[in-house]
Amino acid sequence: MQSRWWCCRLVAWTWVWSLALLGAWCIPANEVNLLDSRSVIGDLGWVAYPKNGWEEIGEVDEDYAPIHTYQVCRVMEQNQNNWLHTNWILTEGAQRVFIELKFTLRDCNSLPGGVGTCKETFNMVMKESRYIKIDTIAADESFTELDLGDRVMKLNTEVRDLGPLTRKGFYLAFQDLGACIALVSVRVFYKRCPFLVKSLAEFPDTIPGSEASQLVEVVGRCVNNSLPLYEPPRMHCSAEGEWLVPIGKCVCQPGFEEINGSCQVCKVGFYRSLLESVACSKCPPHSAARQMGATTCSCEDAYYKIDSDPPNMACTRPPSAPRNAISNVNETSVFLEWSVPMETGGRKDVRYNILCRRVFPDGRGVEECGPNVRFLPRRMGLSNTSVMVADLQSHTNYSFLLEAVNGVSELAKDHVKQYVSLNVTTNQAAPSPVSVVRKDHTGKSSIALSWAEPDRPNGIILEYEIKYFEKEQDSSYTIIKSKETEMVVEGLKPSSVYIFQVRARTSAGYGAFSRRFEFQTSPYLTATSERAQASIVAVAITLALVLLAVSGFLHLHISILMMCLCLLPNRRCGYSKAKQDPEEEKMHFHNGHIKFPGVRTYIDPLTYEDPNQAVHEFAQEIDVSFISIERIIGAGEFGEVCSGPLRLPGKREMQVAIKTLKAGYTEQQRRDFLWEASIMGQFNHPNIIRLEGVVTKSKPVMIITEYMENGSLDTFLKKNDGQFTVIQLVGMLRGIASGMRYLSDMGYVHRDLAARNILVNSNLVCKVSDFGLSRVLEDDPEAAYTTRGGKIPIRWTAPEAIAYRKFTSASDVWSYGIVMWEVMSYGERPYWEMSNQDVIKAVEENYRLPGPMDCPEALYHLMMDCWQRERNSRPKFDEIVCLLDKLIRNPSSLKKLVNSSHRVSNLLVEHASAEGECNTLSQTVGEWLDSIKMGRYTELFMEGGYSSLETVAQMTSEDLRRVGVNLAGHQKKIITSIQEMRVHMNSTNSTVNI
Repeated sequence: MQSRWWCCRLVAWTWVWSLALLGAWCIPANEVNLLDSRSVIGDLGWVAYPKNGWEEIGEVDEDYAPIHTYQVCRVMEQNQNNWLHTNWILTEGAQRVFIELKFTLRDCNSLPGGVGTCKETFNMVMKESRYIKIDTIAADESFTELDLGDRVMKLNTEVRDLGPLTRKGFYLAFQDLGACIALVSVRVFYKRCPFLVKSLAEFPDTIPGSEASQLVEVVGRCVNNSLPLYEPPRMHCSAEGEWLVPIGKCVCQPGFEEINGSCQVCKVGFYRSLLESVACSKCPPHSAARQMGATTCSCEDAYYKIDSDPPNMACTRPPSAPRNAISNVNETSVFLEWSVPMETGGRKDVRYNILCRRVFPDGRGVEECGPNVRFLPRRMGLSNTSVMVADLQSHTNYSFLLEAVNGVSELAKDHVKQYVSLNVTTNQAAPSPVSVVRKDHTGKSSIALSWAEPDRPNGIILEYEIKYFEKEQDSSYTIIKSKETEMVVEGLKPSSVYIFQVRARTSAGYGAFSRRFEFQTSPYLTATSERAQASIVAVAITLALVLLAVSGFLHLHISILMMCLCLLPNRRCGYSKAKQDPEEEKMHFHNGHIKFPGVRTYIDPLTYEDPNQAVHEFAQEIDVSFISIERIIGAGEFGEVCSGPLRLPGKREMQVAIKTLKAGYTEQQRRDFLWEASIMGQFNHPNIIRLEGVVTKSKPVMIITEYMENGSLDTFLKKNDGQFTVIQLVGMLRGIASGMRYLSDMGYVHRDLAARNILVNSNLVCKVSDFGLSRVLEDDPEAAYTTRGGKIPIRWTAPEAIAYRKFTSASDVWSYGIVMWEVMSYGERPYWEMSNQDVIKAVEENYRLPGPMDCPEALYHLMMDCWQRERNSRPKFDEIVCLLDKLIRNPSSLKKLVNSSHRVSNLLVEHASAEGECNTLSQTVGEWLDSIKMGRYTELFMEGGYSSLETVAQMTSEDLRRVGVNLAGHQKKIITSIQEMRVHMNSTNSTVNI
């Protein structure tokens, strides 16, 4: 009776509570109920065991909505085990469900004495194929007798998740072991990501995955006349039923624009062609869109566009004729100059064509100029407003028609071409061609030529030009000059066929080249021929002695001795023909471009009066619409550094890095920002960061480079400390050295070589970057750039650069040694926490960084070579690359680790000598001369008795002049190389203690 009484009191209290709160519950949009005891009309039909355990109490609230409550309160009895079993619950495909319980529970301490057993918890169990306990449920708050009297509502809510589920449904059960409890409601539900329309894409209802951390990717569908921008839109459904991580989006298709979340058709007079543009645009000048939904605008009559013109560009037309044309006759050459047309047609791609016609005497007609007439730089497609016309006939009338064209001239079929005409008369004639060229003498590397004057010199011959090239290689030829009708052409290959042509020049200009003459050099002397020559010499000497005995005359004695000397191998006697002129008079031509020996291909951007001209000459201008900025990856001196895709027409999309110029810049800041691009654009090497282009015609101004996934080398090494093999690290160092060798060959000094300025891509390829401090060097190997102040990276800079601010490739080699140390120590800071002043003092006192932990001895020796005080003692970058290649080919040489007590200095040469690689001392004299581009003097060195590098190392400037090296520039170059050779010889056994 007592137990029953407590149950009745519990029911009454529960009913009042339920009546007050059930109507306030609502279900979130991302939850789907599988079971809700509050919404069932009629009995729930759950099974209770034993039957006198859990009891269903059914009531209605004031709106007659059903209220179902299960309760049990058999606390006066021993050994309770009461079960309540739900019906089958379908999962509807959900793999993870949630169970929400709302219940009240009586405090056992508030019950009167004599209670058989009392609990304040109950168990929740589920069954798919077998029973599994979900959890033991305890009340956060329990009620007492006093609460029943005061109607204090203490409702408990507990939520548990269940999964992953593998079947179509399951049962839920509740086990009471002796508690006084009332289940007010039971709700089983799963979460879903509800139907969503975002960025013109719709995403369907989506059930999350089985794991709490799992995201389900859902591809959206573009709606309302929209298309994916680059890729289909995607979102991710989380386990909590929330849409996360949107990727991509839909945009209105061409001819439509987005207004208030929907695509509206473009009005008449407006168009939209690019998916990247936001809104419909008004048609540009001289064009119109006569229908709604236009994707392009049609040009007006007599106006045109070409395919490469951007959609927002106005329609254009051909230009008018050039203006203010003038001529200047110089003998048989004419210089034509003019001004740009009054009307360019609205375009900037104006070009000029020249029509040349020869006027017959007495006005009997005209004919086109023949193919012998030369136009410099060319006849068609001129971008500048002047041209030189050469090789005209003397005392002849010519008519020139100048035409201006632009990109749409070909489209304007009905356009009447407009010319400006010039009539000129040439002066005296150039000489006629040389008719015959003879070969007088051949050597293994030289050919002696002679020729007669032209039949019609037409004046005094001032000089001759001899053009020659190796047979079948006429795209690359050399021109030398002579004031005589003879020439010894030297520096040729043995046993090779050469083509020669000669022409004369008078005050009227050059005549035409002669026809081609073909001559062959002699082969190398064989042992047989040498023996034959020796026999001839012996016979000659015997004959000379006999004649001396007979004659006894001094002059005969001298003559015969001269004859004997002439019979000796490689001797030139009594040959009075002119030798070729000095190197300054020698020009090499390759594919139409003049190449003077020793001239760099680099052009210093600072030499341009207008820096913008340098930028556009060396860097490609990229339309900003081809670039998408996706994220910020860093900050630079002038603004943010971002990344994103570059989509050039006709090319595959690529990921690029984007340096931006921050707003509010000055013109000087803009120049400084773009200066690096005008330098970088001249480099083309796999270990130099590649410039893709610049954006200068819109804001922000950008520099676009290739994207290096792993960022700067120092940060990358710190993140991956100890993760690479020695061979991988040496491979990185080899790539950096290769890039620096390229810069050194270009005549560049980087000045800020450090691991922070090396970028690494996903394949661990290292590339040199950051050319903000770069400067060009002169050809002189001793030349240096003296800075005008500014900060110097002390820890990476050579002593002479710190002390005198003189930077050379040798100072870059010092910096490279520091980079080696950074790589082998995985990004450790050079000289640790020492101040800059302490670093300068320590280096001056011959302190050098110790070998990093586990650093191979061969690599530390190379570092020490890079840190030689005397800059001429440091290795060159080509030597460094060669040594690293050797180490990579022979990994066993990297097994011996550095000994921290003593370091052997200058071992680059010592190691190379032992292996016979990378060592100048292992070369022949000819190979050494070839390596410094002085191979033409090999034969003279041999004739002078300098057949080994040991003898060459003792040569002086006087010795060079004695063997025939007369050019001051060549003497200086050879003497400099000889001095370096002496340093290598003397430093083999030098050591430095640390």
